[in-house]
Amino acid sequence: MHVDHSEVDRRTLLRAGLGAATVAVVGSELAFPTSAQAAAPGADLDWIISCDEWAARPPKDPLSVSAIATNKIIVHHMAFPNVTDYSREQAVKLAHDCQDLHMDGNGWSDTGQHFTVSRGGYVLEGRRGSLERLEAGDRQMISAHCPGENGRAIGIENEGTYVTETPPKALTDSLVKLCVSICRQYGLHAHDIFGHWDFRTTECPGAAFYRQFPELRRRVHAALGTTLGDVPARRWPDLWRFVNSPSVRVVQHLLAFRGYAVTVSGTFDAATVAAVQDWQARNGIAVDVDATLTTPTWETLVPELDQHATGAPVTAVQEILATKGYAVTVTGAYDHATRAAVQDLQALHGLPRNGKLSTSTWCTVVGGSVRESFRRR
Repeated sequence: MHVDHSEVDRRTLLRAGLGAATVAVVGSELAFPTSAQAAAPGADLDWIISCDEWAARPPKDPLSVSAIATNKIIVHHMAFPNVTDYSREQAVKLAHDCQDLHMDGNGWSDTGQHFTVSRGGYVLEGRRGSLERLEAGDRQMISAHCPGENGRAIGIENEGTYVTETPPKALTDSLVKLCVSICRQYGLHAHDIFGHWDFRTTECPGAAFYRQFPELRRRVHAALGTTLGDVPARRWPDLWRFVNSPSVRVVQHLLAFRGYAVTVSGTFDAATVAAVQDWQARNGIAVDVDATLTTPTWETLVPELDQHATGAPVTAVQEILATKGYAVTVTGAYDHATRAAVQDLQALHGLPRNGKLSTSTWCTVVGGSVRESFRRR
């Protein structure tokens, strides 16, 4: 199990503003934010095994409901063994093992993620209150699965380790079903599904599993009945000053390429915040108080590259491709291995396999999705 060194997400409190950031939970009695939106009526979520049903321990401390809107799903692998016991009993044991690790090992108040999917395809509630909030579809529980995103991203842990192996069909089928329900209840879309390492420096969700994400999104998209016209041309990861990840390193390389004095560390530090905000101001883009990498920010920052490119942008691409399991060496020169990796990524997302770093290809490199990926295969 990967470890995030954050429990209550203080950054969520800052983002929401003082006085209205959270609502305390006592047992299962919740007070709702006044801005709550009505969820889809008649949602059938009885197939999710609740905390009471798997006999979860009570939280050590009062939990809280986020006061900001949920805007994405973050998918994880648990880095637990790839067991061949697909029973309900194993799923319940998994939930207990995870809760014990998070509460006793990490010192958290409760299980870190909102939901857990076993290799046998059982779906269990993780953090207490998550199922109740999903049924309401208004606000989520503040969690501990990804610092910086704990108040606005639903976290799903999947049993197993998927660096070189892929999950069994029962798991992926249930993950699709769960993502569809989350999207319906919170008003999200298939293009709002990301991996943990898109927002955190980690090996989670595993390179082999991550390659399946375009197909995961396509299946959710089809089940939701979403039309291509409702899919944005590009859904970029909305990085902001509270996250650290390989994609933040890409941003820093690109800012350095644009002339800013930033250190490439993967940490969204003060210099990076200032550079992003200056870039937004200079390019007529709304300056975000949290230096969020909005769509126009990304699309003005990334340069289109061909096979003759060299320098910081190429280094950025090679670093993140290597992080995500591609056999590339960081040289700063657009070599054959880099081109082959880019072509493979383009094929996964339904883009032309020309090996060029177009704006859409950049989007897939840094963890986003593109409309072409949702066309029927």
